[in-house]
Amino acid sequence: MAAEASTAGAASAAEAKPFAVLFVCLGNICRSPAAEAVFRTLVSKRGLDSKFLIDSAGTIGYHEGNKADSRMRAASKKRGIEVTSISRPIKPSDFRDFDLILAMDRQNYEDILNSFERWRRKEPLPDSAPNKVKLMCSYCKQHTESEVPDPYYGGPQGFEKVLDLLEDACESLLDSIVANNASISG
Repeated sequence: MAAEASTAGAASAAEAKPFAVLFVCLGNICRSPAAEAVFRTLVSKRGLDSKFLIDSAGTIGYHEGNKADSRMRAASKKRGIEVTSISRPIKPSDFRDFDLILAMDRQNYEDILNSFERWRRKEPLPDSAPNKVKLMCSYCKQHTESEVPDPYYGGPQGFEKVLDLLEDACESLLDSIVANNASISG
């Protein structure tokens, strides 16, 4: 009887655990904080805040502790999206803590997987962790781009393009997660 109660409690706790999504770009000051904010806004509009853990990180730590790029914050704000995250580098525990890790481009994708291989030699990480890593644009429905371009060295139109891609991908991403996780939709 106690074992049954314990099992039921564990199942209930597993259902209550939020679905964790991590968005990753190079410096965590343009694309990934914008993706985090776009996704967070969509989740909130659907009333699913308690069902998700949402964060962003960079493959490098050059900007650790900084706010997102002011140009990205301004472009996002015009769309009603508040970018509030603080830059941090990806870390080994992210491979345990997040259910899905979304890379903005192919180089980020490779850097994430290389970090995993390097870190797993030093500490135990789930063998399945690389399967959690996906390209952000693989969720786009309206755009054909395969990567979210880095707008850092470009003009304002680059930030708008990034937001267009992220809004498209995040909508589809959220639909996919909800459709494949009964604990979120039910």
